[in-house]
Amino acid sequence: MLIAGLTGGLASGKSFVAAELSRLGCHVVEADALGHEVIRPDGAAYPAVVKEFGEGILNPERGIDRARLAAIAFADPSALERLNAIVHPAVRALASRRFREIEQADKHGIAIYAAAILVETGAYKEFAKLILAACTLERQIERALARPGATRANVLERLARQLPLGEKRKVADYVIDTNGTTEDTLRQTKIVFEDLRKFAQ
Repeated sequence: MLIAGLTGGLASGKSFVAAELSRLGCHVVEADALGHEVIRPDGAAYPAVVKEFGEGILNPERGIDRARLAAIAFADPSALERLNAIVHPAVRALASRRFREIEQADKHGIAIYAAAILVETGAYKEFAKLILAACTLERQIERALARPGATRANVLERLARQLPLGEKRKVADYVIDTNGTTEDTLRQTKIVFEDLRKFAQ
């Protein structure tokens, strides 16, 4: 089985490319979804997150209120570091388990691990190939501002925390340019998929 990483930046088209790769037959594992799983009451990171940040982050059902937790973590860089130190290892362990399950079911399949900060963390080195969904900074800002509740200050702050897409290009095996039409992005994604299939045999 081939495991490839898929990354991008805020509103760069990563989720769109991931959805198309899934439609083409890849097994897509989303880091964000795993992050939500590990902080559920039955998740591996739940006890440590509650211990670190207190019961004030819990809702009446004893689940973690993600908005409340995010407000604490993103207001303080050291709090975000502490949260990441708890959540990231749990996400990596869960991802490894998912990959083993996929390989048992589809020995010659393609697994795609979609995550925003693969390059920033150095995790991209763990994958056979790295795909980058990229567009101009102007397009990122335009798309991000179209999302519900987005403000320019919030969008610029999030972008400042991410490595510029130009830097990520330097380590990517494939770059899917999402500046153009939907059809053009789909065309590029299909080309990448066909190439990945050669390595998955």
